[in-house]
Amino acid sequence: MRTFLISAVMLVVASMAACQERQAKSQPVTRLLLCGSLIQPANGQVQHNVLIAVEGDRIREVGDGSHVPSGAQAIDLSDHTCLPGLIDAHTHVLLQGDITAADYDEQLLKQSVAYRTILATRSVRRALEYGFTTIRDLETEGAGYADVDLKKAINRGIIPGPRMQVATRAMDVTGAYPLLGYAPEVPVPHGVQVVDGPDDGRKAVREQISYGADWIKVYSDRSYFVRADGVLDDIPTFTLDELKAIVDEAHRQRHKVASHAIALNGVHDSVEAGVDSIEHGNYISDADLKAMVQKGIYYVPTIYVGEYVAQGRAAAGAKVWMDMIKIHGETFRRAVNAGVKIAFGTDVGGFDWGIDPAIEFPLMVKYGMTPAQAIRSATTTAAEMLGMQNDLGSIAPGKFADVVAVQGDPLNDISVLQKIDFVMKGGEVYKQPGH
Repeated sequence: MRTFLISAVMLVVASMAACQERQAKSQPVTRLLLCGSLIQPANGQVQHNVLIAVEGDRIREVGDGSHVPSGAQAIDLSDHTCLPGLIDAHTHVLLQGDITAADYDEQLLKQSVAYRTILATRSVRRALEYGFTTIRDLETEGAGYADVDLKKAINRGIIPGPRMQVATRAMDVTGAYPLLGYAPEVPVPHGVQVVDGPDDGRKAVREQISYGADWIKVYSDRSYFVRADGVLDDIPTFTLDELKAIVDEAHRQRHKVASHAIALNGVHDSVEAGVDSIEHGNYISDADLKAMVQKGIYYVPTIYVGEYVAQGRAAAGAKVWMDMIKIHGETFRRAVNAGVKIAFGTDVGGFDWGIDPAIEFPLMVKYGMTPAQAIRSATTTAAEMLGMQNDLGSIAPGKFADVVAVQGDPLNDISVLQKIDFVMKGGEVYKQPGH
């Protein structure tokens, strides 16, 4: 009996110890960050000597850095400026740069979806290390629903990467999107889901959402040319009825629509149809800018990729792309002055992932934004566009512990954001100074 009691006690003690160990493991890990300066993008204010307390994947407290708790160890960023994790609202992780049409064709014709997905794991890791803790990936360019699986792999901790909202396949009409130029009798893949007619558009929306699309993307124009009056004109792809059907079906299912719209008609039809974001927008009329403000439509300008791609297109004889650079800068300036909501997006993947997407920031400042506005576009404004403003876009208690840091002051020199050397996403450190 005595032996039984001793064994029972030992079993209880062991069980309690195991329970305590499990509870200890389940307790959120607390981290402290000591920031020399902290930029709060919503109001542009700068705080100095700030202590950020992180518990689990959320920010617990933001306070005075001169009062570090006794015995606590903080990650020392006292010679750095801290900011919320950046958001790139227009990426293509399954593309690796396509300065010429041949580059694009080779990826779709010679690389398997599996191989492209392997390369994409490198892309998302690079995005995170550049300081982009959240991205909106605007279609796979012929790789089906691979972006949905990448998102799942990141969320499950299988691979490192930013949070993702994905658009899967995107849509365009027959004869309007690569691959083009091949013999009619040779079947080739397309970089989009080809849809024709309102009913076909509604069906495609339903299909894409069923397979995991967060956003629906449409290509609304093509064949660009500059008119004598300097307006960048185009050929619209979808009819207005088709666009309205796609937007209506997406909104009915509580999803948003992004429209690749570069010139006059593509932008106008997209605004009329009520899309949620205009992507690129090299030329937007004053009337459409006004309508975008009234309807709350976001503008994601992607300036750098236009300059990058123009080199290859011009070399191939399409000189209009060089004119489009100047037109784009003028449009961006008018959009800023008109009060359009501008979200940071780069179209990286359209250019090489070896280039830091933060190269976009100096161009936004060059064409009319203040550094504070440019930072806001990649934090609070982008978070609002994604519908994640309660979790992202600022450093505040209750929000995700997404923090980046850089030496120097981005408000004085925006280009320093291309040198981010500290990255935390969801309380986990992915990059530290000196590593």
